[in-house]
Amino acid sequence: MDTMEMMKSMSMGSMPMDMGAMQECIQSLNACSMAATMCAGADMGEGESMAKCTAMCSNMADMADACMRMMMRPLGMDMGVMTAMLTACMTMGRACAAECRMHADMAEHCRYCAMACEDMVAKCEAMMAGMQA
Repeated sequence: MDTMEMMKSMSMGSMPMDMGAMQECIQSLNACSMAATMCAGADMGEGESMAKCTAMCSNMADMADACMRMMMRPLGMDMGVMTAMLTACMTMGRACAAECRMHADMAEHCRYCAMACEDMVAKCEAMMAGMQA
């Protein structure tokens, strides 16, 4: 299924956006959610020493999913709410990436999660730049 074609067929309502940036953001949010979910799962076996990383990755996955789902319902979007959600997601992404970077030299899954979070932040920034007030 080509989600971009499906998105083009939907009414954007009062939310004019750069569809290319939106598609890239959605894909990056999805990749971030998957990486954070896998990282949290791998960290669970590490015990209390990785508890913060596990929690942050779990929260990151939930936030990325919620943000992505909001974007897939453009008719119901509100500019203020979308901006707040993207900002929150980027803030969580930066925090999760920083936490995972602390473990990246000893845990490959943390390195991948950090990279996915950083990419998601960049794509969300691009998305916000393309939003028209």
